[in-house]
Amino acid sequence: MINFPESTRAHRRLPKDAFYKHLPITNVLKEKFISDVDRIYVEWSLTKDNLHLKKDGKIKEILILLIELKKQSFDAKIIEAIARQNPHELVFILSFEEKRQLAIYHSKLYRSPWMNKTDVELTAGGFSVDEIMDCLIEQIALTEESAGRENLSIDDRLARQEQIEKLQKQIEKTEAVAWKEQQPKKRFELYSRVQEYKKELEEIKNG
Repeated sequence: MINFPESTRAHRRLPKDAFYKHLPITNVLKEKFISDVDRIYVEWSLTKDNLHLKKDGKIKEILILLIELKKQSFDAKIIEAIARQNPHELVFILSFEEKRQLAIYHSKLYRSPWMNKTDVELTAGGFSVDEIMDCLIEQIALTEESAGRENLSIDDRLARQEQIEKLQKQIEKTEAVAWKEQQPKKRFELYSRVQEYKKELEEIKNG
């Protein structure tokens, strides 16, 4: 359930060509924009005034965009291009048939898994628009494994999450190589490296 106050509701359709005609993107990406995107709406606008917040912040407005897609396997560079070139903070709800995906750009593009539209959950928590933006990043970009550590900043939690994901991939890759290795000495070295990765992973998770 997307739980924003009615005062923030916009539901305003934006002309698609206003994006791809004015964005500094390649012709290939413009063609993808035309072939992949059907319609774009501003569904909600989150501001200090319409949320009746008392606390000021650096961010003045967050726009929640609904992007209806022509196909589920779209080019994510389209979303990244919109986010990087827009002066507003943006949250994306990507829609294809009965499926939904959430996306947000924060130094890079983060996307949730695809889910049934009835399973989408998004709330605005915080006492300023800045805090609400952090809350939205947390809901979309952070996995359950990294959702804890509330004592850390959003950026620190995202960096920690990336470290964990990188180490997990290194462990899987090294284990796969070790499994195929025929020479005992090299296989032992690879398994030793796996143990080092696992130790580092546990230190990050428990630190």
